[in-house]
Amino acid sequence: MAIPLIYNLRSVKVRWTSTSIAVLGIAGVVGVFVAMLSMARGFQATLVASGSPHNAMVRRGGSMSEMESVVTLEQIRVITDAPGVMRKADGTPLVSPEVVVIASFPQRGTGTDALVQIRGVSERTLEVRDNVKIAAGRFFRPGLAEIVVGRNAAHMYRKCALGDKPHFGGREWTVVGIFDSKGSAFDSEIWCDAVVLNQTYNRPAYIFQSVTVHLSSPSSLLEFKSALITDPRLTVEVEREIDYYERQSYAVTTMIRVLGFLVTSIMGIGAIFGALNTMYSAVAARVREIATIRALGFSGGSVVLSFLCESFFISLIGGVLGCIVVLPINGFTTSTINWQTFSNLAFAFRVTLDLLGEGILFALIMGLVGGLFPAIRAARLPVAEALRAL
Repeated sequence: MAIPLIYNLRSVKVRWTSTSIAVLGIAGVVGVFVAMLSMARGFQATLVASGSPHNAMVRRGGSMSEMESVVTLEQIRVITDAPGVMRKADGTPLVSPEVVVIASFPQRGTGTDALVQIRGVSERTLEVRDNVKIAAGRFFRPGLAEIVVGRNAAHMYRKCALGDKPHFGGREWTVVGIFDSKGSAFDSEIWCDAVVLNQTYNRPAYIFQSVTVHLSSPSSLLEFKSALITDPRLTVEVEREIDYYERQSYAVTTMIRVLGFLVTSIMGIGAIFGALNTMYSAVAARVREIATIRALGFSGGSVVLSFLCESFFISLIGGVLGCIVVLPINGFTTSTINWQTFSNLAFAFRVTLDLLGEGILFALIMGLVGGLFPAIRAARLPVAEALRAL
């Protein structure tokens, strides 16, 4: 005979008190699970959005990040003349030699200091990175102690509003503009003239840490990279910019995911025991009902499937509830330290449809584990003895 699903649905409704405990437990686990994964997804998406498939990054050979790299002016001239570099109508190459330092800025609200990445760039950087636009004010003028501040940095740190005069590196700077990089890591940075930044920190003149090159097309990377690697005057690493920033996200996203799986695994075990308790209690309270169903002709397999469906239904409600609870954090902006650059990075939680699907799947797995053994116990109840039970 068919699986008695109507009986199970009515039982969930009648025993709503014990059922709601299991539902809330599963909802809590799913909420934490999706929240942690959306945090990792948001952090990774923020860094990946910083790169462009049209740009290449050139660093010293063997360096894993800009902080470890050194590129001289002579090397920059060789890089500028390489094939595959995009040039303006007047022949000017779209190349931006850059310097990176870390400075301490007090955060708004808390007043605690945060490490902020200061990027020294060239006057052509807005043409090299066409995803960055000045949202307020203007771009800095070369040779002056002027800075432009990322959109998130302007909101997060003190003295970073338009017209403010922050002090770092032993000199006073003027905020002349606020830029928007469409949610990338650059929104957490402060930009200024690379030469002035070198002078401020008493670094050798015309020594840079990386060179960002706008390619004539994404397919030009191979030609550009081959020309630089085979040039005896250079020992450099050439990497597509988007690949560099994706690699920079590995450490923190892996840590968040591992922590998330550990937390949700511990909570999941608790939720599974809650589901087990709920289903075992349901079986114990419905001994005569189960025996009656068997006496009416339903097989043991039908009883197993019916109780599994009941457990799946409970876990599905919990999973959907957990996903609904976590939806408001989508787009919520927070910040953390990027351990590969040792600077503060603002990013937004990204609750996507695939993460919600993973959360519901996780809830159904908990329902399967929590409902399987009680379902088997229900199917094995002796019919005659169960009918005589009080």
